[in-house]
Amino acid sequence: MANSEMPQARSSAKRRRLSAAAAQVLHQRGVERTTIADIARAADVPVGNVYYYFKTKDDLVHAALAEQAQTLAELTAVLEETADPIDRLHGLIDAWISQREIAARYGCPTGSLATEIDKRDEGDLDAEAGRVMRLLLDWCEKQFTAAQVPDPAGHALTLVSAYQGMSLMANALREPEVMTREGTRLHAWLESLRP
Repeated sequence: MANSEMPQARSSAKRRRLSAAAAQVLHQRGVERTTIADIARAADVPVGNVYYYFKTKDDLVHAALAEQAQTLAELTAVLEETADPIDRLHGLIDAWISQREIAARYGCPTGSLATEIDKRDEGDLDAEAGRVMRLLLDWCEKQFTAAQVPDPAGHALTLVSAYQGMSLMANALREPEVMTREGTRLHAWLESLRP
């Protein structure tokens, strides 16, 4: 590796660490309560270094949303290894259920952030959050299409809406088992859709 590549690789790793920290802290604290210092502390970097990569808090929110999109891409790539599209959707539900403790404490990472930033008057962050949500909807629609389920877009919307609802209820009630119970219902619903 050339000497000029090493600093670039370190810089890229630090930016990714800051993006991951932003995603975590913004999910746990919300946009308004999070400071750049909070994110720097979570990423274990000096506060001044944050400004080298991200000029504003909104830049960090963009990075957090990009991190959420990347996490979704990694999850769906693993699920794509399963041959049956309905089984892929079952795997998605299982992934949601496995996050029940986090959902009960903080809600859905993308859904919570989308709700909060939608209330702001300025910026395009709400559109960016919608783009991340659209990635999930499109992936689910693709699975329903592959399974030859009628109205794949409608079923994708039902599935993602159910996830948002169960995350919200688990969070509001502080009951992780809401995710488990509703996930079980979603599994049964998916099975009922098999051609």
